[in-house]
Amino acid sequence: MRGALLHAVGDDKLDIRDDLTLTPVGPADVRVRIRATGVCHSDLSVIDGVLPMPLPIIPGHEGAGEVVEVGGHVTSVQPGDHVIVNWTPACGTCRNCLVNQPFLCMTYMMDSFVNARFRYGGDTPAFGMAGCGTWCEEIVVPWQGAIKVDPEVPFEAAALIGCGITTGVGAALNTARVRPGSTVAVVGSGGIGLSVIQGARISGATTILAIDPLESKHELARKVGATHAVTPDELMDAVGTLTGGQGFDYGFEAVGKSAAIMTAWRATRRGGDVIVVGAGAMDDIVPLSAFNLLFEGKRILSSLYGEADVRRDFPFLAELYKAGRLDLESMISARVKLSDLNEAVAALRGGEVLRQIVVLG
Repeated sequence: MRGALLHAVGDDKLDIRDDLTLTPVGPADVRVRIRATGVCHSDLSVIDGVLPMPLPIIPGHEGAGEVVEVGGHVTSVQPGDHVIVNWTPACGTCRNCLVNQPFLCMTYMMDSFVNARFRYGGDTPAFGMAGCGTWCEEIVVPWQGAIKVDPEVPFEAAALIGCGITTGVGAALNTARVRPGSTVAVVGSGGIGLSVIQGARISGATTILAIDPLESKHELARKVGATHAVTPDELMDAVGTLTGGQGFDYGFEAVGKSAAIMTAWRATRRGGDVIVVGAGAMDDIVPLSAFNLLFEGKRILSSLYGEADVRRDFPFLAELYKAGRLDLESMISARVKLSDLNEAVAALRGGEVLRQIVVLG
């Protein structure tokens, strides 16, 4: 079985190899043949050590594929079903699950740090990113990690729903609950930022400002729903022009940097909502004063995985795509092969590409 293995943080190259094997499918497990998987910035964060994971590890968490085997206790899917991989399976019994926050469930995430699903070189264990490891031809996940999707949705589009789309659109619909007629600023026009823009458009926001230092990204931001696009240096002029100097009702950060959070804060009006969506580093501190936190009246909201209940949201987003209200084709900048992953990671690191999709047979 082919896959891409990271032996150590800081390695120049992923080890593309064909001797990977999987542990047996347990009673509550599902084995999935990956047909498409995204090259996401969170994968790069694992490769660079920003998001700590056990090593050696197969990156990849944004994927879709076909069920090839199920455990004896699994009733949610069967062989042949098309599924989207859910990298935060909800156990259904922990406190977070019981208070309807399945996106915060850590049961299976913590298990993935101690139980290696892969083997290579004979019997050497390897882990899967977030318990997934979609940069491999097949994976084994708990049944909650394989969500059935309409087979009319192409695997490439379904893969995007598995992380980036759910994270960004969910931030607008579930976390911020953007109101029709409101104003929205989005810092960052990568895959997550463009998904936030689409969520704001779907919610009925009338003014949506994309903020990104790369002007080459502005055109696509407008295509998927932004009404305006500026560089960070042009932000305050846009605040004056578009909001009369008051600021936007919602400011989304979709970069994962404290500087981007502060940009979203400055873009947001007094009493507005600042939503943190990007995955940042543990030592990247946001410099907000206690005075401003109180007297500006802004709410800071975190949006992990778009606060999604994927059992509800994956099918919902698939229906939006089928109805033509969610543009997923424009989000794909390139389709690559598994053997091209080192080049794909280098392109992602360069910052110019949007979302590359690895297409498997």
